[in-house]
Amino acid sequence: MENETIPKVEVISYRLCGELWLLATATSVINRRSEATLARGGTELTARMAGDMSSPVENSWTIFKEYHIDEDVGFALPYPLEDLPHPYDAWISIARNLPELIKNNQLRVEVEKLATLNIDGLRGHRAQRLAHLVLGYITMAYVWGQGDGDIRKILPSNIAVPYCKLSEKLGLPPILLYADCVLANWKKKDPNGNMDILFSFPGGDCGKGFFLVSLLVEIAAASAIKVIPSIFDAVQRKDSDTLQKALLEISSSLHKALEAFSQIHEYVDPNLFFNVLRIYLSGWKGNPLLSEGLLYEGVWDTPKKFAGGSAAQSSIFQCFDVLLGIQHSICGVPSDSAAEFLQEMRTYMPPAHQSFLLSLKSKPSVREFVLSEGNATLQEIYNKCVQAMVSLRNYHLQIVAKYIVIPARQQPQVEGNLEEENRGTGGTNVMDFLKTVRSKTKNSLLKEE
Repeated sequence: MENETIPKVEVISYRLCGELWLLATATSVINRRSEATLARGGTELTARMAGDMSSPVENSWTIFKEYHIDEDVGFALPYPLEDLPHPYDAWISIARNLPELIKNNQLRVEVEKLATLNIDGLRGHRAQRLAHLVLGYITMAYVWGQGDGDIRKILPSNIAVPYCKLSEKLGLPPILLYADCVLANWKKKDPNGNMDILFSFPGGDCGKGFFLVSLLVEIAAASAIKVIPSIFDAVQRKDSDTLQKALLEISSSLHKALEAFSQIHEYVDPNLFFNVLRIYLSGWKGNPLLSEGLLYEGVWDTPKKFAGGSAAQSSIFQCFDVLLGIQHSICGVPSDSAAEFLQEMRTYMPPAHQSFLLSLKSKPSVREFVLSEGNATLQEIYNKCVQAMVSLRNYHLQIVAKYIVIPARQQPQVEGNLEEENRGTGGTNVMDFLKTVRSKTKNSLLKEE
């Protein structure tokens, strides 16, 4: 398997035809990344950063791979595994049949029958990420049941214990994350590039559309990562021409990400998202339905609060914020609740990705260099990048209005509806959060002299 090749993604087109999802790929290929490289954790990376590794850019992809960043799919996990060995296949079986088990009211019964498994047999990063994805799906299904308000506030120890031990090993919270359901929840169905997700919640193709469109946004934006070495090299050499070309690549990639994002309207139904999928993505922080949190039996004596999956957990856009000097904090201290939430969501990213963001922050400021050069063309190109981020955040606001705010207003008018209207899956007031982030991004546009 180590010699398998993956098509290099340069052109993104997306189509649903029955169950077939198409990711069109270009002709150039690269060797598959080794399991050994992916197995290195965030602790080792942090130690190396403090030692002789001064940046993620000197050796281009050699260094990027150390941060679990793939040349083709960016922060997404390349070639996620689809199966686990015995006895972990019992988890897989439940996750694969999850919608049917929920429909027949058998999910909780089957989960409670499971043996408590030791995680030592989960060898390698991909196996551990698959197990985290599977246990996340099972946990969300167990807690929310049929989505009818019959909620479980205690996660049984046969799931809670291995889930928390595995989460600690990976440096991730024990809840379904963006890194799970988007970045590690995909497969190629055939050599033609047809794609599918590994596991589904109730709601038919709604989840498939939501997760795969999110993945395509990641892949489109990821094509800009390859120019980061050129950007910092150009700043260090005071090479404005090279910097201009690299920033144009960033801008182009962000526009492609927006194009990918726009496909959500075709594949995700607002009512299904709000009334079904959103329930299973919701966490137990900032959620009045689990105001005290979830008790992980056999692990902690008191309930714990964790945020549900959120686009704020995506490393790609926080990466461009750092790169372009878009400030959401003052001197590293969050300036408002939106900045606090963004900072908190970094702890929901894989440790290697967190380390990458920190390493970017330690490099010379692209924004300050652009300002110091007094080059009108360079400033204009820099502004194109920032404006592309503004456009993405504008569009995100429109999506939230369509998929959360409007469906919430269509619900029967009962107490608490306003809270439902404004609460995203991450538990925050999503409209206020996005408006604040957009405003901070707009403020980063360089003013004409």
